[in-house]
Amino acid sequence: MTLKTHDIDAPASDVGEASPRYRGWRVVIVCTVMALFCWGFGFYGHGVYLVELQHLHGWPVSLISSATTVYYLFSALLVAFVSDGLARLGTRRVVLVGIVCFAVSVNLIAVVEEPWQLYVAYLVMSFGWAAMSVGAITNILGPWFEQRRGLAISVALTGASLGGIVVVPALVAIIAAAGFSAAMLAASAVMVATLVPIVVLWADRPPVHALGRPQYAAFGGPRPLPASAPWTRARALRNLAFWTVTAPFALALLAQVGFLVHQIALLEPRIGRSQAAMVVAVTTAAAVIGRLALGTIADRLAPRMASAVSLLTQAAALLAMAQTSDARILFAGSAVFGLSVGNIVMFPSLIIQREFAAASFGLLIGLSTAISQFTYAFGPGLMGLIRDLSGDYTLALCVCALLDLAAAAIVLLRVPMRASTRRT
Repeated sequence: MTLKTHDIDAPASDVGEASPRYRGWRVVIVCTVMALFCWGFGFYGHGVYLVELQHLHGWPVSLISSATTVYYLFSALLVAFVSDGLARLGTRRVVLVGIVCFAVSVNLIAVVEEPWQLYVAYLVMSFGWAAMSVGAITNILGPWFEQRRGLAISVALTGASLGGIVVVPALVAIIAAAGFSAAMLAASAVMVATLVPIVVLWADRPPVHALGRPQYAAFGGPRPLPASAPWTRARALRNLAFWTVTAPFALALLAQVGFLVHQIALLEPRIGRSQAAMVVAVTTAAAVIGRLALGTIADRLAPRMASAVSLLTQAAALLAMAQTSDARILFAGSAVFGLSVGNIVMFPSLIIQREFAAASFGLLIGLSTAISQFTYAFGPGLMGLIRDLSGDYTLALCVCALLDLAAAAIVLLRVPMRASTRRT
């Protein structure tokens, strides 16, 4: 009997996760392309917007950065409940809403005349970020993968790094040729034309064998959850083991997001805009290499120790860049920093998968991501404020390095789960 390709009981659902024919890998492709545009416009693109808006309107760096902070704060509230949205509306609807929000917001940014209009544009973008960023991606892929979940998430989030490699240089080039408004309109049109067809065709429901697992009951499987899965958001917030995963990456991302949003602005006076754009591309290329390398060996690593090593290398790179205007050191430092950029985003899911009940993976990673985003929302504003007060970015880079050092120390403080469970 021939079954339709959209049937959740299609023969491909019987193919193992290791097979390229497994339908989950099509969903990985969707999430990879989704991440490319999500991070390109909603993460790395902020550095381009900051420079262009400052040149066009003469607004202070701290004012533009504060709008970025509001964007991250509001979307953090949305990310905390992304698993509920996916369960209620389904992957296709949630992602399509995210695409529309990104397209509208990107074009609004191109035509703003007053600061309040920039805030409105960023609030619209926040819905797109919540629907298409790491919290959504991990929840979308979770039901599809069990043995290869780490690799699937790693491959999908490679799109985040590609966003910096592809979108930022493309925006800079088109802006130089056609202007800011035309570049933003063209880029958003490419996003819609690329993403909508593959989301409609490939963003399937999870296979039946995944829906039978209790942690994915909300996606269409049995509704009752077993007594062995008692995690709630309130319990997680009272649990020290959860905070030893969440707090270090919140601090690390506070530093990382602050640096990346201001990267072009801090490099342009030292090496020029074209070379600054190349450094951004080098940073994100290194992030792709680092993420793929980790993905192939993730299941054999101690994720907390790997996290600490990554954080220490980022701190060293930031301190080196703070002390020089030498283009070679800035390129090398950005590359070293970039090797861990993608992995800092991925490490929480690896630790939570290994140390917490599988039934609570979606809830816990969503909450952890939301807390991290709420914290790193202050990164652009904090770095902009330090820059305005001190006159340059040297002190700001040193503060970011200290945050990474603190994060490396915290992530090594693993709390035994039995003890933490008794205390909760």
